[in-house]
Amino acid sequence: MKKDIHPTYRQVVFRDRAAGYAFRTGSTLTSGELIDFEGDRYPVIDVDISVASHPFWSGRERIVDTEGRVERFRRRYPSSGARR
Repeated sequence: MKKDIHPTYRQVVFRDRAAGYAFRTGSTLTSGELIDFEGDRYPVIDVDISVASHPFWSGRERIVDTEGRVERFRRRYPSSGARR
């Protein structure tokens, strides 16, 4: 293997703020923020959805996209009439 071409693999904490859930795992992602977790300090990566907040796993429905993709599309590209 070539040296110095691979990203550094280390332990990080993924945190789902909406569900108040965090877990530690190995990753190559980096973060400037550190968190105390299980007695040690780790870089923390915030995620929008995790197993604790995903509707399939939690059994609850949750709205993630507050603005709505369709409304945002219509605002960016206003209709100029029907095309044929």
